[in-house]
Amino acid sequence: MLDDFLTRALLAGLAVAIAAAPLGCFVVWRRMAYFGDATSHAAILGVALALGFQISIFLGTLLVALVMAMIVSTLAGRGWAMDTTLGVLAHSALALGLVAVSFLPAVRVDLSAYLFGDILAVARTDLAVIVTGAALVLGLILWRWSALLTATLSHDLAHASGLAPDRERMVLTVALAIVVAVALKIVGALLIAALLIIPAAAARNLARSPESMAAAAALIGAASVWGGLRLSLVHDTPSGPSIVVIAAAIFLVTTLGAGLAARLRAR
Repeated sequence: MLDDFLTRALLAGLAVAIAAAPLGCFVVWRRMAYFGDATSHAAILGVALALGFQISIFLGTLLVALVMAMIVSTLAGRGWAMDTTLGVLAHSALALGLVAVSFLPAVRVDLSAYLFGDILAVARTDLAVIVTGAALVLGLILWRWSALLTATLSHDLAHASGLAPDRERMVLTVALAIVVAVALKIVGALLIAALLIIPAAAARNLARSPESMAAAAALIGAASVWGGLRLSLVHDTPSGPSIVVIAAAIFLVTTLGAGLAARLRAR
């Protein structure tokens, strides 16, 4: 079964979508969209360093994404104006990565594959790394779910419950870095944040509890992967952007549906 490149692509996409779903919910709840952008854009710098030092792309991406996430988390804890700071860090990291790649004349690099993903080129080794990383993120989020939710609701409530909000933020930081590293092959550095945020935002229109929102986000993410791959196969569109387009369409439908339902209840 794994000899079929479409099957490998589907399995890899589903693994990332299911792992990104609960993490994306926390990104939405905590209004961390720029945080995701800064971390994902740093992935290109990780690619450049990995190619330059001839190490694993996954390892280079993970290390740089983790460093960027740590920097952002530290600045957030010190009360910096995060919208401006994250905008500067995100675009600076992306630009630095693109410039660094240009200094590697001996390495032939298809930047579009890293910017927008190349899910159809997922090999067996890639699939194993993606599934392992996704399982690690999902396990980490499930293990700390209650603590993360409490810290998200209120720092004071977290302290009163004997929790350390800074530690829970660090858990999200590590999980986000891993998701960026494994999702680079699926949707690329420019669209990773979209894969995190859009399914969670669509699920918010349907859910009545945090748990149901995470479950709905996972289903929407999985449907987006399947629909995006189908769209790519039938109409020869780029796979990564196609996945995000399907997710955006689902978001539009759920938003319009939620608005219509609210109007009907008001009558």
